[in-house]
Amino acid sequence: MNTPATEQLHQDANGLDTRPLAEAANLLAQSQASAAQVTLDAIAPICGGAKAMANTIRSGGKLRYLAAGSSGLMAASDALELGGTFSIPAAQIRIHMAGGLPTTAEMLGDVEDAVDGLADELADMDAKDTLIAVSASGTTPYTVAAAKLARDRGTPVIGIANNAGSQLLLMADHAVLLATPPELISGSTRMGAGTAQKIALNMLSTLMAIELGHIQDGMMINLRADNDKLRARANGIVCQLTGVTPARADAALKTAGGNLKCAALIAAGAGSAEDAQTLLDETSGHLRPAMKRLNQNKETINLGETK
Repeated sequence: MNTPATEQLHQDANGLDTRPLAEAANLLAQSQASAAQVTLDAIAPICGGAKAMANTIRSGGKLRYLAAGSSGLMAASDALELGGTFSIPAAQIRIHMAGGLPTTAEMLGDVEDAVDGLADELADMDAKDTLIAVSASGTTPYTVAAAKLARDRGTPVIGIANNAGSQLLLMADHAVLLATPPELISGSTRMGAGTAQKIALNMLSTLMAIELGHIQDGMMINLRADNDKLRARANGIVCQLTGVTPARADAALKTAGGNLKCAALIAAGAGSAEDAQTLLDETSGHLRPAMKRLNQNKETINLGETK
């Protein structure tokens, strides 16, 4: 039986414990850099997965992040950022981690094999949802069983794994193979494999946000401004998008109830929050075409007034 890549010995591992720490540190950094590069070979399935995630949010479905162990931590970290970064409603996000999210510094190891309660855990999963299933080996029983359930229910599956030909990838609608080299510490997939998983998950959610119109010119235009830092950022984004003063941006944000896209349109001349929202509804929530439509409307009115 062939040893999975994630369990093989790294070519530079021999004598690692006898080397100076600086040399070991250099090898660790290089192995992380090598792991990061593999995401470049998974662009197509990552883009396909991002579109599936965007469709789920539009249709009112749920994004279900599911994994065990360190892969579960990678998945959870992405899921937990979606609200504050892109204002994805919490009701549309689910985190399924084998054994539950840890509340102490101890993670149980045997729960990744426990699949008895999985059907109940995923009882309300349906075709509107998207399952983002992560497993370094691609064979974790908890994750593979969830993918099987998803297929039975017509739920799109994004499978992220670090071993080619693994069960999870074979069952996935969007198979994201992250062919990371063997770990410098054999089997410690929280390292290179985890780094690649984190990058792929960040790419998926960010590309999803682009599809939904939540990013423009590299700015988070759908962020949830719920602290002083983010309120200041929202103000700066409105200023950047429209060229207004901070005071006018602040007034627009207040009128829009903190909705950054609406605030930008109000600052640019939309008559009210309702008018701004109507423009966004007409452009499926995308600010750039909404702003273009607003400017066209203003030009039409100006032409009418000059006749």
